[in-house]
Amino acid sequence: MKLRDILLALSLPVILFSCVPTRKFKASEAKYSALSSQYADLQSKLQDCQRTMRDSTEAYNRRSTVSDERVEGLKQNNSILLNQLKDLSVITGSQAESIKKSLDNIGAKDAYIQDLQSAIARKDSLNMALVMNLKGAIGNLDDKDINIKVEKGVVYIDISDKLLFESGSYDVTARAKEVLGKVAKVLNNQPDIEFLVEGHTDSNPYKKGVLLDNWDLSVKRATAVTRILQNDYAIAPARITAAGRSEYIPVSSNDTPEGRAANRRTRIVILPQLDQFFKLLEKK
Repeated sequence: MKLRDILLALSLPVILFSCVPTRKFKASEAKYSALSSQYADLQSKLQDCQRTMRDSTEAYNRRSTVSDERVEGLKQNNSILLNQLKDLSVITGSQAESIKKSLDNIGAKDAYIQDLQSAIARKDSLNMALVMNLKGAIGNLDDKDINIKVEKGVVYIDISDKLLFESGSYDVTARAKEVLGKVAKVLNNQPDIEFLVEGHTDSNPYKKGVLLDNWDLSVKRATAVTRILQNDYAIAPARITAAGRSEYIPVSSNDTPEGRAANRRTRIVILPQLDQFFKLLEKK
């Protein structure tokens, strides 16, 4: 009985194997082979990734070490150089200490420069906001009659003389008061801003009544605009400067009627707040 059980156990795998078709066995064998190959590929890629990460980490550590060594080397070189200069009596001990402090403060000076750049960026942002407010307040006027722009960090408002004055006169038109009122509204919302009102003419000689030349005409036009801003729109006069520039800063050629018309203009210049800039320098 025992022998029969043993023979049955030994013959069972043969019987089961003979029951599995050859085709299915080969398919299973091929699938196993493919999976084994994929596993080997994944193992190889994993090893490559680990090797790359290890190499990158080592390279970074080497660069950090070299950088630290270079900085430390520069500091040592500075100290050695200063000691040599003192030994040679080229500089005194106090001078050497002053030089050392200057070298040590390079980082602080870089931060100072960054602060100034940030301040300039803030100023530029404020200028752009002012321009947008002015354009929004004035509306859709022809750019030939009024032009608002920023050049080299300064805001300019150019208004043509035909919009502001009667021909050959410094009497302000009713339309001009409307436009100046819109400009004044924006300027009143910025009480810390000071500005310059400039009168400009073309090159044609001018003489009428008490006015002797284009100098007189440009000044009278500037002061006429200034009085309206002060008297009609309550802008503090201490914020305003009036100036006549005559014919000497043209924006176009005076050889054509179009060029002369462009040159006859009143310009409002938003003055940079230099006192705030100098206070920033003093803080450092």
